[in-house]
Amino acid sequence: MEEFRRSYSRLCRESGAEPQEAVLQQLHQLPRGRLDLATQSLTVETCRALGKLLPREMLCTELVLSDCMLSEEGATLLLRGLCANTVLRFLDLKGNNLRAAGAEALGKLLQQNKSIQSLTLEWNSLGTWDDAFATFCGGLAANGALQQLDLRNNQISHKGAEELALALKGNTTLQQLDLRWNNVGLLGGRALMNCLPSNRTLWRLDLAGNNIPGDVLRAVEQAMGHSQDRLTTFQENQARTHVLSKEVQHLREEKSKQFLDLLETIDKQREEMAKSSRASAARVGQLQEALNERHSIINALKAKLQMTEAALALSEQKAQDLGELLATAEQEQLSLSQRQAKELKLEQQEAAERESKLLRDLSAANEKNLLLQNQVEELERKVRCQQEQLFQTRQELTSTSAELKMRAIQAEERLDMEKRRCRQSLEDSESLRIKEVEHMTRHLEESERAMQERVQRLEAARLSLEEELGRVKAAALSERGQAEEELIKAKNQAHLEERQRLAHLEDKLRLLAQARDEAQGACLQQRQAVAEAQTRASQLGLQVESLRRRLEELQQELSLKDQERVAEVSRVRVELQEQNGRLQAELAAQEALREKAAALERQLKVMASDHREALLDRESENASLREKLRLREAEIARIRDEEAQRASFLQNAVLAYVQGSPVRTLSPPK
Repeated sequence: MEEFRRSYSRLCRESGAEPQEAVLQQLHQLPRGRLDLATQSLTVETCRALGKLLPREMLCTELVLSDCMLSEEGATLLLRGLCANTVLRFLDLKGNNLRAAGAEALGKLLQQNKSIQSLTLEWNSLGTWDDAFATFCGGLAANGALQQLDLRNNQISHKGAEELALALKGNTTLQQLDLRWNNVGLLGGRALMNCLPSNRTLWRLDLAGNNIPGDVLRAVEQAMGHSQDRLTTFQENQARTHVLSKEVQHLREEKSKQFLDLLETIDKQREEMAKSSRASAARVGQLQEALNERHSIINALKAKLQMTEAALALSEQKAQDLGELLATAEQEQLSLSQRQAKELKLEQQEAAERESKLLRDLSAANEKNLLLQNQVEELERKVRCQQEQLFQTRQELTSTSAELKMRAIQAEERLDMEKRRCRQSLEDSESLRIKEVEHMTRHLEESERAMQERVQRLEAARLSLEEELGRVKAAALSERGQAEEELIKAKNQAHLEERQRLAHLEDKLRLLAQARDEAQGACLQQRQAVAEAQTRASQLGLQVESLRRRLEELQQELSLKDQERVAEVSRVRVELQEQNGRLQAELAAQEALREKAAALERQLKVMASDHREALLDRESENASLREKLRLREAEIARIRDEEAQRASFLQNAVLAYVQGSPVRTLSPPK
């Protein structure tokens, strides 16, 4: 933010204006990632500097400019700079009295910016100019990132609402729209209501304070409820499919790892067994070579013994006296040779038995290797079967999701058809009722005007009669004096004239009574017409009540259909749970297979340890045999030395015997 402050100050000075101290103070106190300039009166130079800095700012994700008293030029410069920003997520322009230029700049911002997700435009005047608001709606239709839009108190008329409805048909990301306290009216409300089936992402639409009838608001709320339900079901299905895909991927990875580990262990065991078999074969060969060497040594000893026997035979021929000694020596030598031959035979038999044991152990190890290979093949087959079952479960999941989507689409189409039919019937009945009421009101107004005219005429006649009576009274008073004088003379004449006038007045009064009776009859007729109109209105009310009951029945049918849909969804959930149970059972089976593989590995380890112990025993036996052979060789060398000593003793004895002649016996002793 310090670099941002310095850049702001530099740009303001380059444009010939001083930077605002309030803005610098706010920039110094701002947290990381948020630029809050609310209630700061921003000048055009400040807006120009911010518009140049914001496209390069990579740390600011929230920009609050509420109640900043922005001018049209300043707002345009700011929004033009935000068009190239790629990190801003939240923009608040509340209470800035944005008008035509601001609406057009906002439309360009929505067309070019791809990062803003929340836009607050409360307490502005965007809907005052229809063309500018149409540009704003065009930018909203082309936008692909905005999710929340606040347009409260923006003087949006029904034309602006229609443009906004067209924009909502083309928008695919907006989720929340607030249009409270505008001038949308009935036409705008209907336009927004008609655009909702085409929009699949909007799940919240606030229309309070717009002079919209209650049925339109209820229809909008019902559509929003359906969209929320659809959004929640879609999110739940996405989450479930994501979890299932993760589990399947995890199972696959675990199975592949286990399979690779098992193959590696089997290869290692095979290598170890091959090495051990090669080592045992090499040791057996070495033992065989040692035995062959011992046989050759024994044969050489036998040849030497035969040579010694021949020498002894020659010596027997030369010395018969020593024959017995030589015979005994030969017998001892023969017994020793027989004993050595027996011992050699026993050693050969033991070596043969050990070789047979080693061969049997090797055959058993080979058989165990074959069994392990068969088990590995069975495990591979089971793994393939489980992979096929996983693929089938995927296909079932996709088919069930497709069926659910088709059923939801069919239910929505049925709901739309029923809504349109009910709406059409209501509109027809409402138009008929309005026409009849207008006709009755016109008729009543005409009759009231005629009655008022007749009453006015009667009132004028009454006034003329009263004037005439006043004139007559004045004439009577003026003539009273004369009449008093001529009373006696003109009494009869006056009586006649008065009678005639009274008769004339009575005729006039009778005519007035007849006119009054006619007026009363006309009033009665009008009252009868009003009563008939009231009866027709009551009939229309009954029809409206029947239509309302029909609507309630349709709503009940819709609720039943919703219940059926919920039951279907619950059934699908139960099926998914069963499939999850089956998958868990398969996982348990796989765990059992893993345990079996671990047991087999332990058995292989035990067998390898036994094999190593047997090899060690055989090595120890071979060492003991070598020790015995060394002892036998030492004993044979000792016997050879003893025989040589005996031969030397015999030779010395023979020489002494030969030298012990009679001459020596006759010679005097020294």
